[in-house]
Amino acid sequence: MDHTHFFRELNEHVEGDVYQDPMSLVLYSTDASNYQIMPLAVLVPRSAADVRYAVEAAYRHGVPVLPRGGGSSLAGQTVGAALIIDFSRHLNRIIDIDPEQRQARVEPGLVYDRLNAAAASHGLMMGPDPASGNRATLGGMLANNSTGTHSILYGNFVDHIVDASVILADGTTTVFRELDRVEWSRRATGEGLEAEIYRKMGALLASSAAVIERDTPRHWRRNSGYRLERLLDTRRNLAQLLCGSEGTLAVVSEMTVSLVPRPKRTALAVVHFRKRDAALRAVTDLLETSASAIELLDGTAIRQARRAKGFAGAVDFITGDPGAALLVEYYGATEAELRDRLDDLRSVASRHVDAYYTLELIEPDRIRRVWDVRKEVLGLVMGVRGDHKPVPFIEDASVPVEHLASYIRRLDASIAEAGARAAYYAHASAGCLHVRPFLNLKDPADVSRMERIAVASMELVREYGGVVSSEHGDGLARSWLNPTFLGDALFRVCRETKRIFDRSGILNPGKIVDAPPIGAHLRYKPGSNTAAIDSVMDFEEFGGFVGALEMCNGNGACRKLDTGTMCPSFMVTGDEQHSTRGRANALRAVMSGWLPPTQLTSKRMYEVMDLCIQCKACKTECPSNVDMARIKTEWLSKYWADNTVPLRTRLFARLPDTAYRLGKSGRRAANAAATVRPLRRLAAAVLGTAPQRHQPLFANVSLVERYARRPAADRGKPIVLFPDTFTNYFEPEIGIAAIDMLEAAGYKVLVPTSRVCCGRTYLSKGFVTEVQRLAIETVDVLYPFVEKGYTIVGLEPSCILTLRDEFLALLQGEKRARKLAGAVETFEEFVARDDGRRVSKLTTGDRPTEVLVHGHCHQKALVGMEASLQCLRLAGYRNARVVDSGCCGMAGSFGYEKEHEQISTAMGERRLAPAVRSFDKNGIVVAAGTSCRAQIKDLTGRSAFHPAQVLRNALLDIRGRL
Repeated sequence: MDHTHFFRELNEHVEGDVYQDPMSLVLYSTDASNYQIMPLAVLVPRSAADVRYAVEAAYRHGVPVLPRGGGSSLAGQTVGAALIIDFSRHLNRIIDIDPEQRQARVEPGLVYDRLNAAAASHGLMMGPDPASGNRATLGGMLANNSTGTHSILYGNFVDHIVDASVILADGTTTVFRELDRVEWSRRATGEGLEAEIYRKMGALLASSAAVIERDTPRHWRRNSGYRLERLLDTRRNLAQLLCGSEGTLAVVSEMTVSLVPRPKRTALAVVHFRKRDAALRAVTDLLETSASAIELLDGTAIRQARRAKGFAGAVDFITGDPGAALLVEYYGATEAELRDRLDDLRSVASRHVDAYYTLELIEPDRIRRVWDVRKEVLGLVMGVRGDHKPVPFIEDASVPVEHLASYIRRLDASIAEAGARAAYYAHASAGCLHVRPFLNLKDPADVSRMERIAVASMELVREYGGVVSSEHGDGLARSWLNPTFLGDALFRVCRETKRIFDRSGILNPGKIVDAPPIGAHLRYKPGSNTAAIDSVMDFEEFGGFVGALEMCNGNGACRKLDTGTMCPSFMVTGDEQHSTRGRANALRAVMSGWLPPTQLTSKRMYEVMDLCIQCKACKTECPSNVDMARIKTEWLSKYWADNTVPLRTRLFARLPDTAYRLGKSGRRAANAAATVRPLRRLAAAVLGTAPQRHQPLFANVSLVERYARRPAADRGKPIVLFPDTFTNYFEPEIGIAAIDMLEAAGYKVLVPTSRVCCGRTYLSKGFVTEVQRLAIETVDVLYPFVEKGYTIVGLEPSCILTLRDEFLALLQGEKRARKLAGAVETFEEFVARDDGRRVSKLTTGDRPTEVLVHGHCHQKALVGMEASLQCLRLAGYRNARVVDSGCCGMAGSFGYEKEHEQISTAMGERRLAPAVRSFDKNGIVVAAGTSCRAQIKDLTGRSAFHPAQVLRNALLDIRGRL
């Protein structure tokens, strides 16, 4: 159907952005489910007026409309051949919090965690708490009727909706709130869709009350179909009917939700069981101890978490190899009250012979770490390599908790009979285990298995008095079961409800009612083959380059806004294409045929990939460990093969070679170009650099040159200091500080005089073959030291960690590279490990000075920040703390590039710059990365120092200002 006139009209009348290009459509064609449908267009509205106009125009033109939040839906309810309206970028405000009424007025694009952060100052929070709360929007939670870990206390979203400002299918605006029968009848009079809804729904409820009462599932955690039973009371609230309706009845522009008191204190017990069945059988007994939540992690989930980068260390709360563990939480006003609860639990657990160990936690930080792992179990379970993935389609079933063990045992048998296995986790206390069978949906036989397993699960659920959907919604995964599961009579009432609200069928069609089969619209077409690609770097661990892309399952963890580092560009733009998920989807769409092959190296693909600063945060913070930094490097190498490389790109990439070849006169000339204003402006105009940035200046004498002039230590345990380009040519004083400190600690520091280089600048620009050349040369120089058992210590995190990370992907099969990687440490790691505690002997006592530590992105992603704190504490700085500052935004040359300077600044201004500005003026700011220090200086005017400088001055008691 031709919608040209509609889109022309939309573009002319809305303030927001309307996207119709194929790349933008691909980015919104998937969510966290198995499904993919190309939208007709995407609207990113800037106001509720934009939304109202779009819906009214869509009604006149017969164009389907699909409201969307974070796109983290697991059942496919946020994909469709429609105008997608993305509320998350602009319509995301907290309008008001009323602590007296315990209510909040919000826009639908607001992320759940942001509401909770604001409500916390009033001692309040939102009750339903989905695991995806750091990216799930309130509008999406309403649409799914979400709940979460504490559902036994707080129920579903429907229990917390107060009212909703809505746009009806024809563009009419109104407010749904609780009404008595008199007010309902008054609203039913008159003309227009609103009156028609009240009139016809009143009649439908009257005629179908017996059917609704008889056929609605009794289980409290119900979500299948529409929540019509909520309208049978004397007082009715149509806002409650919207909960779980998945945008099929109306579009919400604002809502009021109720809040609950935050618990004063919590305790957590991790009860280990040898077998999963034993854990499930124990749940009903444990509920008698007044638990606020009981969550299950099965052995598969635990093993996957232990294998996942960035999470392995966090699973230290698990002892041994349990078949399952139950996380049992308690709320209380005092520690004594919590201890009593834990005593009760210990008594109950002792009655179960398969419960072999219980870990009890009172400390808030340790409890938070456990819940952080639990919240990302979905992504961790999904982060398996290969085509067989744990697929969501029966994961939302819930049964009365007393039947949970029997349901799972029989379901497990059905899954095994179908020739599959599954992972199990989640809400044991609510009778809802998220069961994910491992299937290959590229295989038509496994698509058939999926349907058989879905039917078997539904039949068991119905037998046990449960529900097919309990919090994740019907969507494309389960709506097709509604006629059978709900029964003909109740399903007819649901269909009639849809017609009353949306007689033209434009609101998210194909969900809840009139749905396609489960195998329609799958992301991977059964029987199809994904195109392969020859890669220079090694992606074998993922099953190839395409396998690395398919590690992204769409869970949307890269869309979080307020913690960690991933994804810096999304955090400041809110634009789907600038998320890790967006980039993976764009590249995968070419590989799987959704976009033509020419798009792989197109200018439009460059726009999608451009703001990836290769911070590597996704390598560990993404539960599926998507390595977008490596993917981008490989993609850039393909891009430059088909496109002209700009002069600026070549110059930035070749910085190590340029620095190596420049003599003293050349360095002086380069410095003049960077400092003399006319030359600086000319260079900025020619190259496209940001003139307001302070370019790094070459040192008069390099580190290697200085080292050659100083008397070498004649004894001590030898170690090798890696002279990276930035330390060697720009900040040799940092290298000298490290040598001073290490020699004082009794080490004999060796600095290679032959050239070594990690090739970081080449990697960031996609010149892979050049990096391979440098990598081989560097291995040749450093390997003899490795053979002697020497440690290679690096000062610049991005450089030294390249030897541990990318060198292995660049030199696959090169055993020397692997041995070198095993001998490499950052300065902080080496000092913290400190063979024989040599460094600690230099400590002169505690120092009261405050120290604020900002971690380099690669450092945080690959080795963490604990070593940085340890080495500073060795020097007496007990008050050292790491700031959760995300990415500084400089990212090598990124912040120096004219078109990126504003984005770079915005990244730094999110958390880092404010933290530095508010930090004690007499304190010390520490940053190991040269780019990080440059960004801090540019944005705050304050100098940051390398840990080597701080330790040298502290441990050797060198006087004077830093």
